[in-house]
Parts: sequence; structure tokens; C-alpha cells
Amino acid sequence: MEVVNLDDNFEQIEEQWRPKVVAALNGQEVKLVKIAGVFPWHYHEREDELFMVCKGVMQIEFRDRGEGLDSERAADRIVELQVGELTVVPRGEEHRTIAVSEAEVTIFEPASVLNTGNVTDELFTAPKGVRI
Repeated sequence: MEVVNLDDNFEQIEEQWRPKVVAALNGQEVKLVKIAGVFPWHYHEREDELFMVCKGVMQIEFRDRGEGLDSERAADRIVELQVGELTVVPRGEEHRTIAVSEAEVTIFEPASVLNTGNVTDELFTAPKGVRI
């Protein structure tokens, strides 16, 4: 059994938007990521994602997909997460994450998930399974 110290692991992360795996269980991964700015709109067809804020503040914007994918269309709803709060983004929900200043976030999701879901973006798409 391994103990994972979140603070120690976050200190080792130097880049933003590139989740790092710190634990795995039942086909799921626990990932740590630093975020700042705006992530691209995307969705995950088959996977739910859990986001928990460990430091800072983040927002998750959601759009109804019935109107088609349009990177300029505004959010239909916004969820703001403070330290110690979490939410689950259900599969199929178009969303993007935002942090005005750097936030440290823990993510729980299936190991097969691509962080950018249905899109590929050279600035944001991270390789799978990278550990600290």
C-alpha cells in the first residue's frame, strides 16, 4: 500500500494542463493537474470525470450539445469549485475548465480517457498514463 502526499506531488508538477497519474484503482486513475487559463471545449462520449479542487478556484462551463460544436458559443451553465469542493462531469456533457489564476486539481477518471476528449489540440492534449 502506497501513501500519496498531494502537496509533495503538486510541487513536482511544472507544466499546466498535463495531468499526472498518482494512483490507479479498478481501471480508474487519480490524476493531479495544475491549470490556468481556458481549456478547449470538448466532451467524453463514454466516461464521467470527477474534478476536486485542492488549491485555488476553478470553473467548469457547460453547453448543451444540441446546437452543434462552436468554439465561440457561450456557456449555458457554469459551476465554480473552491478548495475542498468537487463535481462530476457526466459523460457526453460538452464542457471546458477555466482558472483565472493557477489552481491545483485532482481528477478521477478511467485510465483510457484522453484529457481533451473528442478533440485533439497540440497545446492541451496530454499523453496518457504519465506518472510523477
